[in-house]
Amino acid sequence: MKSTLKILTLVITLFALSCGGGEEKKEEKTKVQLKRQPTTKKVESKSNDTKPSETIDLTNKGVGPITSMDISAPVDEAMVAKGKEVFDKMCTACHRVGKKFIGPAPNGILERRTPEWVMNMILDPEGMTQKDPLAKALLMEFNGSPMANQSLTEDEARGVLEYFRTLK
Repeated sequence: MKSTLKILTLVITLFALSCGGGEEKKEEKTKVQLKRQPTTKKVESKSNDTKPSETIDLTNKGVGPITSMDISAPVDEAMVAKGKEVFDKMCTACHRVGKKFIGPAPNGILERRTPEWVMNMILDPEGMTQKDPLAKALLMEFNGSPMANQSLTEDEARGVLEYFRTLK
């Protein structure tokens, strides 16, 4: 019994010692990124340092059922309320307003993506991550965590998009 206790103590001690120490300090590299003004054309990055979530692409409409959408009308507050309700219920497990979480923050999304792209991503995330290069890149940026298809209707997705229009 005593020898078993000694061996167990020795194994635990060796395990504890193998877990600690040996930490290496990594040098932090400072990145300077210029703020870009949104444009109506695709902005190509000269450097590979730009994350897909920060890439501005206002020409890509994505792959899915939505091929054309006009959001030039003033924001519809009733639709915003419904969209916020849907977002709070269905999307907050992975998306947070104002910060990166499991998925990207929705703030300013319409300054980086077309409304069609956003709608197609909401309505058919599987198709987008299989066929759209930007959606594929976003999937990799967010550690391969695919966006869940919440099976929203076009009206619900449109409400969420209208809600996104109010987020700056």
